[in-house]
Amino acid sequence: MKFIRELKEGDRIFDIYLCKHKQAAVTKNGKAYENVILQDKTGTIDAKVWEPNNPGIGNYNALDYIEVHGDVNNFQGNLQVNIKRIRVCREGEYHPADYLPVSGKDIGVMYGELKGFIQSIQNTWLKQLLEAFFIRDEAFVRAFRHSSAAKTVHHGFVGGLLEHTLSVTKLCDYYCKAYPVLKRDLLLTAAMCHDIGKVKEISPFPENDYTDDGQLLGHIVMGSQMVAEKAAEIEDFPHVLLAQLQHCILAHHGKYEYGSPKLPALMEALALNYADDTDAKLETFKEILENNSANQGWLGFNRLFESNLRATKE
Repeated sequence: MKFIRELKEGDRIFDIYLCKHKQAAVTKNGKAYENVILQDKTGTIDAKVWEPNNPGIGNYNALDYIEVHGDVNNFQGNLQVNIKRIRVCREGEYHPADYLPVSGKDIGVMYGELKGFIQSIQNTWLKQLLEAFFIRDEAFVRAFRHSSAAKTVHHGFVGGLLEHTLSVTKLCDYYCKAYPVLKRDLLLTAAMCHDIGKVKEISPFPENDYTDDGQLLGHIVMGSQMVAEKAAEIEDFPHVLLAQLQHCILAHHGKYEYGSPKLPALMEALALNYADDTDAKLETFKEILENNSANQGWLGFNRLFESNLRATKE
């Protein structure tokens, strides 16, 4: 099998991929075609079925594993597959693990590091809260360890939520050493809990799409609710401490236009916002470079960064 990350312009493919997305569309001239996104464990690629009524195009749906025959072209600086034939595959013809993007880091090792940070928390209330989530709630632990941190933008792979959370926690731990005025227990607890709502916002793989609650409420609001519910199970959990922790979660995107219901009012909330933004943007840039590893020139304008991007020259 030729993985998506290995594809280059001019390749002809005849392999099995997960149909991540399928959508009927019409050209300006009124001709029907289909937008398709193919996925394997190395990433995704845009594809088009220009002749959906061709007898060689089988009856397929999103999340089917499909055998694809087509050509890899370059469209406006991005690779795209022109699909000529499709066949839906039977169970046993493919290994699902080949089609789910997975963190390049060991999930068990990362979770062990996260538990190490939990053990370093001195505040008994916050430590109890973290242990209630990350040690005793087995269903939450399973979901958290295997969830992505986003649908597409950054850390959109199995273990992505854990990898992102650990990175943000490490950045916040550094901030506490550089700026001792920060309340370490509050900031690190907020870092570990800031994205827990994503286990409810985004459905499990292979779908990895927004749930109804995710669309209606979002992970920031749901994460704040989850923290409040867990704190309610801990007798005499201090109200002010809970409010400060919830504020950090509610403000961690930093601006109203970025989805935060509150702007940072605590120094810890501001630190969390910058740590979250730093890890998200650097991971996004890293993934852009990895997905364009064959292109040593300018990579084109990126809306997230509002800049024409390029890899650093050796």
